[in-house]
Amino acid sequence: MAAGGFCKLPNGTVVVALNLPSPTPAGGSGGVRVLVHAQNRARALTRLRNLGLRAIYLRGNAAPPTPDEITAVLHHPDGLIWRTAPDNDVTVMELWRPIRALLRRPAVVQG
Repeated sequence: MAAGGFCKLPNGTVVVALNLPSPTPAGGSGGVRVLVHAQNRARALTRLRNLGLRAIYLRGNAAPPTPDEITAVLHHPDGLIWRTAPDNDVTVMELWRPIRALLRRPAVVQG
C-alpha cells in the first residue's frame, strides 16, 4: 500500500499524491512521488492504472499534496507528474517531470 493523500480543490476536482516504489529497475531503490489531477479520487487512480501501475490504492490521507505540489500539477498540461521522493525528510529541489519520462522503456541495444 502506498502512502499518499488528496486535496479537494474549490472547483470540485482533486489532486492525489502518492509515494510509490520506483516502477522501473533503472529507478534504483528509492521511491517516487506521483501527483495526479482529476475529477475525483477514483478517476485519478484509474489514470495511473491505465498507465500500467496496477496495484495502486489510496487509503487515508496521511501524506496529502503540499500547496507547491498542487500548483505544479495544475500548471502541467497532462496533470500527471512525478519526481523522486525525498528520503528522511531531506528536501532536495528537483524539478517535476511528466509521467512519460518515468514509464519510458529503455531502448534495446542490438549488437
